[in-house]
Amino acid sequence: MSRLGVAVFWLLHWLPLAVLARLGEALGLLLHVFALPRRHVVDTNLKLCFPELDARQRRQLARRHFRTVGRSLLERGLLWWGSRERLERLVRIEGGDRVRALQAAGTPVILLAPHFVGLDMGGTRVTMDFDIVSVYARQKKNPVLDRWLYHGRSRFGDQLLLARQDGVRSSVKAMKAGRPFYYLPDMDYGRRDAIFVPFFGVPAATITGLPRLARVAGAAVLPCVTKMLPGGAGYVVEIGEAWSDFPSADVEADTLRMNEWIESVVRTMPEQYYWVHRRFKTRPVGEAKLY
Repeated sequence: MSRLGVAVFWLLHWLPLAVLARLGEALGLLLHVFALPRRHVVDTNLKLCFPELDARQRRQLARRHFRTVGRSLLERGLLWWGSRERLERLVRIEGGDRVRALQAAGTPVILLAPHFVGLDMGGTRVTMDFDIVSVYARQKKNPVLDRWLYHGRSRFGDQLLLARQDGVRSSVKAMKAGRPFYYLPDMDYGRRDAIFVPFFGVPAATITGLPRLARVAGAAVLPCVTKMLPGGAGYVVEIGEAWSDFPSADVEADTLRMNEWIESVVRTMPEQYYWVHRRFKTRPVGEAKLY
C-alpha cells in the first residue's frame, strides 16, 4: 500500500458505515472479476469444503464472500482513525464479563478468534476493553501498510504485540500477568508445530498451539467470533463460555475439536470465513498440491 492509498482510506473513513459498506461490496465484486489468483483459491476452497453445493451455488457463495472481503478492506480505515466513541457504537461486544470474571479469579484467558473477515474489527474492539497479547506478522514487503496495521492494533490501551518467533514463553508470561491472548490458530503455517486433522473433511495442517498453550498457562479457552452485520448495522463480537474439559490428555483430539468448532461456526456464515487464504496449501507427504 502506498501513501496515496492511505490517504484514500483516510478520506473514506469519514463516510457513514452504510455508504462505506456499499462501496466495499462493490470493490469486492470487482475483485471477484479481476483478482483471478485469489478467486481460484476461493473456488478451490469452496469446492473442497462444500461438495454438497453445485457449481452455481458455489459461485454465488464466492461472490458473497468477495463482497465481505471488499467491505473489510475499505472499513479498515475506521480501525486506524475512527474515534473510540464511533467504534464502540459500530462494534458491539458481548460476553466481556466472562473474561473479567476469569481475570478476577486469576485464571489466564485465551480468546480463540478464527479468521473471519471481521477479525481485525473485533480485535480492535477487544483492545478497547482489555489489554491483550497477540501475535503480529510483520509486513516486511510493505512498510507503509505495516505501520498502519500495527497502529490499528495498538492504538487503544496497552497492547502487547509479539512476533511469531517470540515463541510460547512470552505469550504464557503475558497471560499469567493477566493479559487475554487474542489467538488466531486456524491458518496454514506449514509443517512446523502442525499435525494433519480434518477441516470440512479435508486433512489440514493445523498448529497444536491451542491445547499446548492452554495446558502450559493453565488458561481457559473462550471462543471469540466477530460477525459482520448487513449494511450499516456494524459488527458484533461474541465471546462465549469457556470450553469445558479442555485441554485433554490428547493433543490431536483437542486440535480436531478446535477445527470442528470452527467448522460449525463457519457453516452459520460461510461467506464471512477467510476463504482467500490457501488453507490446504501444505499437504500430507505424497499428496498432490491443491492450488
